[in-house]
Amino acid sequence: MKINPGSLKLNLFCYGLKIDASCDLSKDARPVLRTRGGLGSGLELILPQGLYVNAPIEEHFAAGSPYILFKKDKVYYIKDANGVICGVKLPPRPKFYGRKTSSGKLMSRIAVMQGTYLAVYPAKVCELWKTQPRSNCKFCSVGLNVGNTEEPEKSVEEVLETLRACREEENISFVHFNTGYLYGKELDILEPYIKAVKKETGLLVGVQCPPAPDLSKYDHLKKIGVDHVSFCLEFYNPDKFREICPGKNKYLGQERYWQALKYCVNIFGKGKVAGEVIAGLEDPADTIRAIEDFAGIGAVSTVCVFRPCLGTDMERSFPPRAQEMIPVFRRMYEVCLEKSIPIGIAPNIKVDLVLLPEEGRYFRTGGGAGFLIPELKLLLMRLLFRLYFKTRIFLKRNG
Repeated sequence: MKINPGSLKLNLFCYGLKIDASCDLSKDARPVLRTRGGLGSGLELILPQGLYVNAPIEEHFAAGSPYILFKKDKVYYIKDANGVICGVKLPPRPKFYGRKTSSGKLMSRIAVMQGTYLAVYPAKVCELWKTQPRSNCKFCSVGLNVGNTEEPEKSVEEVLETLRACREEENISFVHFNTGYLYGKELDILEPYIKAVKKETGLLVGVQCPPAPDLSKYDHLKKIGVDHVSFCLEFYNPDKFREICPGKNKYLGQERYWQALKYCVNIFGKGKVAGEVIAGLEDPADTIRAIEDFAGIGAVSTVCVFRPCLGTDMERSFPPRAQEMIPVFRRMYEVCLEKSIPIGIAPNIKVDLVLLPEEGRYFRTGGGAGFLIPELKLLLMRLLFRLYFKTRIFLKRNG
């Protein structure tokens, strides 16, 4: 039976995964770590064709999932009521997770692998968790994680030590930094980390923060070597934004996000800026409008399927139905081709928390002959950039 791995990835996001007694996750898998935004709260799997997915296993809705992970003859499979769907791989626990920095902190509490990249939340908890009354986004679990499952403070040297240990065993090409709302000081806090990583490794660096009040800071961000920036708008619908993100609505507002997105596309270029939205809490038509408006200014879309993480204000809610999300992810891919926005260019970046724009191709219908030339252009760009990146890293290591 032919498997559509993109469809399976979407279904796992929407319905979760049950674990059979035959599985030995403590030995065979990466641990389930509630870090950063909390979306890393699931089990990481590698599906056919190399798609990474972080499948919910602890949230309430996963108990009713039609999908079951089981192990037979040392191989892991996913099955449903109709039988075995496919074999899957479980990324092993990174050895550096058990190592400590020179300051005595566990490296797994400094940075974690998410898919094939290293993710770091170096700052203190988002200030929206501290307002009175609390005004954090209702789906967010950062305030439950920072200081609990990860260190509340991480020095530049601790991050570098963790990165060095990571590179000994993981072929990473990308380091991603993000913060919550810190009264406009987010980029100032991240700057020394970015400079240190760039100076030592030359790896690709991404930054995700609330929009800076002074847009000229993004010129400086590019100057110090940042390769990609993204902004969590969360919702296109202003009523949903106001209802679910009260702090962002009060202290930032949606317009600030659009201003920052447009400014950064002009600086960094098409495909190097992303707007992030959550699918499943607003009408899919609104999510599609967000995707099209992002593409209209040259930005790609990061679309997260809503996950009701444990302990959050929305933990008893449900993700959307997968069928409702198919037009969203199909449009995410096709609009990038229509607007000539490069996607999937950077090497070895497999994201397990979202369906990447290029993974939207799994939801296309028909032959798509009209997209043949744009897809060939993407392939050529991908080959050229990866050759450039490998050369850059080689020279960095041997220079």
